[in-house]
Amino acid sequence: MAGAPSSDESLTVAWSDLVRFVRQLSHDIRNNLNAVELQSAYIAELTEEPELKSEVKRLREMASEIGTNLQRLTAALGQITPTFISYNAADFVEDLKQKLAKDFPDDFQKVVWDVQVGNAVLNADPQLLEQAFVELFTNAFRHERNVKSIKAKVSIENDRFVFALQEPKARFELSTDKWGHEPLRNVNQGRYGLGLNRMRIILETHDGNLEARFDRASSVLATTITLPLFHEETRR
Repeated sequence: MAGAPSSDESLTVAWSDLVRFVRQLSHDIRNNLNAVELQSAYIAELTEEPELKSEVKRLREMASEIGTNLQRLTAALGQITPTFISYNAADFVEDLKQKLAKDFPDDFQKVVWDVQVGNAVLNADPQLLEQAFVELFTNAFRHERNVKSIKAKVSIENDRFVFALQEPKARFELSTDKWGHEPLRNVNQGRYGLGLNRMRIILETHDGNLEARFDRASSVLATTITLPLFHEETRR
């Protein structure tokens, strides 16, 4: 057909258009799930059969889980609008430890901490910054279930907060050249390659930096996050 695009042409879609599409699709599906929930509740009221009531309950739980997953997906695509406050670096690390111990009680025991931050202060949105670091640890815990220890070193260098995480990797084939810059590149069941990208964006809104490097000789993935320290003249 005249004028038809060649087979090697690729379609480029603006990220903002993709985000808007996913949000609308999620909204439409959740509306349908709400209808399923209402109908299931009505069916449960029509029967006294225990087995049928149990199956209806399972159906409602499944619909609820789908809705929750869709909310998480849209949240991962949400706009990041931080509210900055002065945040003691030592307090941030301690709060992060408590969050990780609560959410990952077994894996948290594998982390070997070396924290030397003194009285340094960050200019940060506590909730967003914690989300970024939790994403980092979530990936570390998920991909290497049998690892015995993960090293987390936190220090102050050249007037910056430096967080270095070292993860032993039995096998690592990914490139770190565009670390955090390729959303949707690695998609698996329940995982859509958005967490690392969102983590990078959160750090950049804090004037921070994210780098990763894999040392094949030692089979260690080293991820380094740097953040500026708080100074009164830099208050946002």
